[in-house]
Amino acid sequence: MTKPHILQVGPYPEWDQVPLDAAFHTHRYFEAADKAAFLAEVGPLVRGIATRGELGADAAMIAACPNLEIISVYGVGYDAVDLTAARARGIRVTNTPDVLTNDVADLGVAMMLMQSRGMLGAEAWVRDGSWAAKGLYPLQRRVWGKRAGVLGLGRIGFEVAKRLAGFDMEIAYSDVGPKDYAKDWAFEADPVALAARSDFLFVTLAASAATRHIVGAEVIAALGAEGMLINISRASNIDEEALLTALETGTLGAAALDVFEGEPNLNPRFLSLPNVLLQPHHASGTVETRQAMGKLVRDNLSAHFAGEPLLTEVL
Repeated sequence: MTKPHILQVGPYPEWDQVPLDAAFHTHRYFEAADKAAFLAEVGPLVRGIATRGELGADAAMIAACPNLEIISVYGVGYDAVDLTAARARGIRVTNTPDVLTNDVADLGVAMMLMQSRGMLGAEAWVRDGSWAAKGLYPLQRRVWGKRAGVLGLGRIGFEVAKRLAGFDMEIAYSDVGPKDYAKDWAFEADPVALAARSDFLFVTLAASAATRHIVGAEVIAALGAEGMLINISRASNIDEEALLTALETGTLGAAALDVFEGEPNLNPRFLSLPNVLLQPHHASGTVETRQAMGKLVRDNLSAHFAGEPLLTEVL
């Protein structure tokens, strides 16, 4: 039986690449020097696209593959896929939710702890001899018992809130409406109101045109000079210019960020700020989770070409 032709947009670890190559005829877009010429050559053969959340598949790529049937995304976010173009042609889209939920929630809470307790600076304080020469490290801020807001109580937001409950925090959340599974937590329809009642604001909602810059100057101002913003969702959910200005002027106390506009080439203004924790978009970056994500990408492709129901269908 002829293996279906797949356009592979970005590299995968060897543990994913080997079984992907075994099951499909892969065309490695990321290795092509002239990508337009490469698409013109292999596009008509392609029936599936295997991509990553941050790479997606734009309208031009989709148009270059006239026989495309499915786009399988390695990641929970699929905002980089042109859903309008896919929907117009009946192209199916899948992602890899659930398998990364707990790791992302873990990192979000770890970022809160690390930034609030100044752990990076404290480690340097020991290593550079400051402890011996200068004495005790400057006092930091507590986490337990504080007020936490979760913007987007989906899979990841729910797991974040569960973890925060273990710190005896007062928890509130915003979403499209109150959730039956969150009766112990307060619902705030307005993100500004949520920020105003929070010491820590976690951004965990899915990215879309409707959520772009949902965390803007007003939300950031409401969080205030003692507040901390933690983003483990998508960079587009935050107005970075407003965030940078607030961090620079002290109208926002601190931030902990795993995602950035234009990453990995983030705005250099971030690099000189002492009140922001920077992470390299690795919230799902554990061996166990990445292996599960890769398997789900392949399983969705295999299910489609076998005429079976998709495991995690987006479109």
